[in-house]
Amino acid sequence: MATGTLNPPDIFARGSREMTVDQHKFADGWFLQTSDSIAEEVPVALVFNGISHAVMMATPLDLEDFAIGFSLAERIVDQPSEIYDIVVVSNTAILGIELQIQIASQCFVRLKNKRRSLSGKTGCGLCGLESLQSLDLATPRLNADHRVSKAALAKAFGQLSSKQVLNAATGSMHAAAWADLDGDILCVREDVGRHNALDKLIGALRCERGEVADIRDSVAGNALAAGFAIMSSRASYELLQKSARAGISILATISAPTSLAISMAESAGICLIGFVREHGFVVYTHPQRLQAGSA
Repeated sequence: MATGTLNPPDIFARGSREMTVDQHKFADGWFLQTSDSIAEEVPVALVFNGISHAVMMATPLDLEDFAIGFSLAERIVDQPSEIYDIVVVSNTAILGIELQIQIASQCFVRLKNKRRSLSGKTGCGLCGLESLQSLDLATPRLNADHRVSKAALAKAFGQLSSKQVLNAATGSMHAAAWADLDGDILCVREDVGRHNALDKLIGALRCERGEVADIRDSVAGNALAAGFAIMSSRASYELLQKSARAGISILATISAPTSLAISMAESAGICLIGFVREHGFVVYTHPQRLQAGSA
């Protein structure tokens, strides 16, 4: 797979920017002019074989990962090998970015047959659907049987904040991370949108390169090695659907799941864990995947 970048302006080379703001307190009229880090959010168009398919509002970092993860999670391709090229092209006139993705011809034919208009807003997964009949809730059934311990969950979430570099600066980023069964975080991706963060993580995990090269299962090829995903958000149905399609069989989030997310996790064979905080957590589906005891 080839990747490249054309004409990236400075604004797209980072996930945040500095601006001068007025900081106030309610109580005593206190006022201070100071600098603040602001998260970048730009329109990112995903263009497959020259045809624009979706426009998402996203943080302009790890865009190759985003292109790969989105393509897999939306079932545009079945394997990363069906993506031949990714070129990141900036458009300074509209302050937007195009991800020009070249995919296998059979995948493109399938995409054209299923094509729908998607106009993505942060936190919205159904924007642009023409009808209820266009809604696809299908997920594969996962057969993974590895289990996670309470100690591993606590360890992973204990590490997450320190690895959210952009969120530490801006306070407005979601994170999706992959941890091994000991609870050590191996990969983190951040974005203003929780769906985008998970897409980026999926893209990173499914590529044999860089920091995540050893996460892939050497026997199963495209399967993920034993581990679990954690997220700094609530669990909505889209996250469960993306997880199922990516082979993520344990998903833990810091906030609550929705009813549809729970139903989807149950049917997909995903152990869904929510409200992971210092004092504990809640297991919503497949509780047998949680190891007994404290470790």
